[in-house]
Amino acid sequence: MLRRRILSWYRRCGRDLPWRRTRDPYRVLVSEVMLQQTQVSRVLPAYRRFLRRFPTLRALSRAPLGEVLREWSGLGYNRRARDLHRIARQRSSLPRTVAGFDALPGIGAYTSSAVACFAFDEPTSFADTNIRRVLGRAILGRVATDREAVELDARFGSTREPARWHHALMDIGATICLAKRPRCDVCPIHAVCAYDGVDEPSRRTQSSFAASDRRVRGAIVRQLAMSTRGLSVNALRTGINDTRVPRLVRVLAREGLVEVSSGSVRLPAH
Repeated sequence: MLRRRILSWYRRCGRDLPWRRTRDPYRVLVSEVMLQQTQVSRVLPAYRRFLRRFPTLRALSRAPLGEVLREWSGLGYNRRARDLHRIARQRSSLPRTVAGFDALPGIGAYTSSAVACFAFDEPTSFADTNIRRVLGRAILGRVATDREAVELDARFGSTREPARWHHALMDIGATICLAKRPRCDVCPIHAVCAYDGVDEPSRRTQSSFAASDRRVRGAIVRQLAMSTRGLSVNALRTGINDTRVPRLVRVLAREGLVEVSSGSVRLPAH
């Protein structure tokens, strides 16, 4: 009953997103990496722009990392772009299995399962924030933990239409079963849902983005993306107005996201 209602709703109301119109594993991988902790509305223009510049794994492999980071600029979490570039440099083609994707640099359990499912219809179980919320509320009456959600997905999911099933759960979570003020009156599984409208208090605390190292790291990469000759550490510190800049430049250099030479900082040229 639950599965049938969800799949039926998706056929009528599912979102038309560009990465759902392809089974090309490279394009699916790009979308999944971009969507990590990033809203769909921000990913849509970036996805189209990135694939115009790097339409294939080979095109990405032949580009300098600095150019890849320039195209990625604005999405944040620049290590994701570095890892995509590393994958392209290491492989001439992408794997077809969860285990194969999981072995790639920077690709974790969720992304490897999602790409194998969406590109090759592999019937694997996985859960993002939306899936945790939808399955957890529907079956447990509360948001599920990661482990619980994967177990629920394995128990109730569709082995015949795994890609549609997971897309449907994500769409219900993104548009109806919202974290705050869920729209239960229009939910396709309202009649079989165990959720009573009351959530347990969240124990997770998230530090302010404005005060985080991540904000400064992103600002450094954005500044360098606008410069063709590089910038000095002092110029970066003055422009960003944060005393953490010198330390974070060193961290970025160790991670291979910037190059430092003769006092000048630039995006990698190789």
